[in-house]
Amino acid sequence: MSTLGNLIWVIFGGFLIALMYFIGSLLLMITIVGIPFGIQTLKLASLALFPFGRTVEHGQRASGCLYLLFNIIWILVVGIEIAIVHLFLALFFAITIIGIPFALQHVKLASLALFPFGADIKEEVV
Repeated sequence: MSTLGNLIWVIFGGFLIALMYFIGSLLLMITIVGIPFGIQTLKLASLALFPFGRTVEHGQRASGCLYLLFNIIWILVVGIEIAIVHLFLALFFAITIIGIPFALQHVKLASLALFPFGADIKEEVV
């Protein structure tokens, strides 16, 4: 079922979202300072390309002071904006019953967009 969901997701906009995250990641990695943020944007791109069958887990690593500092910088610079866009898209997709699974994927992306440092993307075990 997740394969079908991912296929429909990619056709109806998931590829564009992932491409934008990938381009943003490349732009962030131009400077040395932007490399950690570029890596997190790659994490968002990978989840945006195939979100079905994957979960976001905030592990014990997320409690370090460097992760906290980077998450604060991320939230202040781009995190809130990205999360708001994903929540808006989730509301848009939730209008119809067919769009609810896609709305849930945008909520998942919004949670990762807020706190990407220390978060891991795991395959769901069925």
